[in-house]
Amino acid sequence: MEPANDDDHRPNGSDHNHLPKRPKLSTSSLITDSQIREEFGHHQKGIARINNGSFGSCPASIIAAQKRWQLRFLKQPDDFFLNHLRKCILHSRTIIKDVINAEHVEEVSLVDNATTAAAIVLQHVGWAFAEGRFQKGDAVVMLHCAFQAVKKSIEAYVTRAGGSVIVVHLPFPLRSEREIVAEFRKALAKGKANGKKVRLAIIDHITSMPCVVIPVRDLVKICREEGVDQVFVDAAHAIGNVHVDVKEIGADFYVSNLHKWFFCPPSVAFLYCRKSPVSPDLHHPVVSHEYGNGLAIESAWIGTRDYSSQLVIPEVLEFINRFEGGIEGIRMRNHNAVIEMGQMLTNAWGTKLGCPPDMSPSMTMVGLPASLKILSDKDALNLRNRLRDQFGVEVPIHYQEIKELQDGDACVTGYARISHQVYNTVDDYIKLKDAILQLVRDGVTCKMLHPE
Repeated sequence: MEPANDDDHRPNGSDHNHLPKRPKLSTSSLITDSQIREEFGHHQKGIARINNGSFGSCPASIIAAQKRWQLRFLKQPDDFFLNHLRKCILHSRTIIKDVINAEHVEEVSLVDNATTAAAIVLQHVGWAFAEGRFQKGDAVVMLHCAFQAVKKSIEAYVTRAGGSVIVVHLPFPLRSEREIVAEFRKALAKGKANGKKVRLAIIDHITSMPCVVIPVRDLVKICREEGVDQVFVDAAHAIGNVHVDVKEIGADFYVSNLHKWFFCPPSVAFLYCRKSPVSPDLHHPVVSHEYGNGLAIESAWIGTRDYSSQLVIPEVLEFINRFEGGIEGIRMRNHNAVIEMGQMLTNAWGTKLGCPPDMSPSMTMVGLPASLKILSDKDALNLRNRLRDQFGVEVPIHYQEIKELQDGDACVTGYARISHQVYNTVDDYIKLKDAILQLVRDGVTCKMLHPE
């Protein structure tokens, strides 16, 4: 089954395409609203599911395709393993290579998730410290809102081997990318103090909580200018959510989950490793009999397991191309819709978005009424639980400690991170709006939500 790719609708003034052209679909071939509802009919009824960012969403046709792959393996495992598995995974890797504009398919590995990719990269850096290629006290730079699993991998592989960690504290709410760039430059300067070197910079493409699109190309360019050895972009939310061109971004390592915004079943991600002299030193943390044959081959066999989530990528691309504009059309419509819904909520609640629309992907941070008195992470979790249990709304809540008041942001310490995916409707966001307004009318504060 040969994949079909849509035209590449590129933002940021770029004028070249990297996805293979395909004939434009006729209007009658495009997916309809009723077909979209059928594809996601397995979602629990009565729940306003506006948290695609956490676990993504897999269409029914892809779930069926996954089952076919599973049965194909189970019918004759020996034949499938010996004669088909590797070339089928290579087909999936080739599709991703084209989607992200990698130079070589050897640069693309398929792994379980972004957490696995972080372990691969940070294990590599940890060995460099342990073997004396990096000096004790040399630094790894990361954003303060890096994903917790990345922080734990740094702890497990880097700090115990003698590396130091420099944390970039980003302000929030954000008003411009300049604030991010300024704080990042400060962190690099700190890492280079006293003759030390910054060996690795870890940059989120889209931070998870709070959710902000980071000017990743600008930060990578700064890293090159400042002599940072390697750059790892943690883009767990990126593919299907923002445009991804690994050549333009220019990082050494780039990972994105395919089950969040690319409609794959859990769990599968790609790890791009730019071809370089260090490539042979990258290894999967699960050592199997392919060890030493290159990361992509190692990752394609880590023992007997279910590889079907990696094998359905051709069918996923076919599903995506049923939408007008393909992957770019989906993400642009999702972005426009989430900003429209976010502004509807801020108008109703008398608050603001946490960052400008052009710094939001298909998710955005919406300020919550100060009267809810969200004063801790525990308060945020309790409010989230109340929205789910009482109102049937699934949405993450972020607590933001106030350090410096800005005009119009006084006392706003809580934000709802809303997502928009193709299955969402306006009613989902109205349900959230009305739930918050009811809590405010009832005089509810987060202190009242604490379980006994």
